[in-house]
Amino acid sequence: MERPRRVTRALNAANLLTYGRCAAVPAVVACFFWDGEFSANDHAARWFSLGIFTIAAITDYADGWVARTYSQATALGRMLDPIADKLLVAACLLLLAADSTIAGWSLWAAVIILCREILVSGLREFLAELRVSVPVTKLAKWKTTAQLTAIGFLLAGPAGERVLPGCTFIGLVLLWLAALLTLYTGWDYFRAGGRHLFEDDSG
Repeated sequence: MERPRRVTRALNAANLLTYGRCAAVPAVVACFFWDGEFSANDHAARWFSLGIFTIAAITDYADGWVARTYSQATALGRMLDPIADKLLVAACLLLLAADSTIAGWSLWAAVIILCREILVSGLREFLAELRVSVPVTKLAKWKTTAQLTAIGFLLAGPAGERVLPGCTFIGLVLLWLAALLTLYTGWDYFRAGGRHLFEDDSG
């Protein structure tokens, strides 16, 4: 009886939303470069890519709400949720850099974001072995919001310029804002967990 129950918990609504966000990563990549039957001038691929990304970004907030509201939190969900976020952000930043939507000095903002995510993931993994949890701060949530919004504007890119002139510029400004928040929250996490690193060395 235990096995079916575990399978059911793994397939609860909160986890399904997280799985969907993971599946959105290759879908966004495919749509971004898809020219198929559409001409390059109508930017249909950009809009499809943005649509999938937007739905995935919404699930970033929805899965946590569902898990808390309906008591569907699982160890699998807690592990996959941050991984899905980082996969989505990293894939989109690489796409935008390859497309030169993010170029020049703005590449530094993307590098800062990616490096911070790797460093914080490593810190969290180390602290988990010590059974020390580092809670997500409200500022970190604002960072995530700025990050996802920036990527949304940048994915729209030239297609978005037709609807909102300056769309790409807005995205780049938000990307730098996210990078600055990333630096601060990264330092905040390191400061919170740093004492455990040094205590481990001294012990």
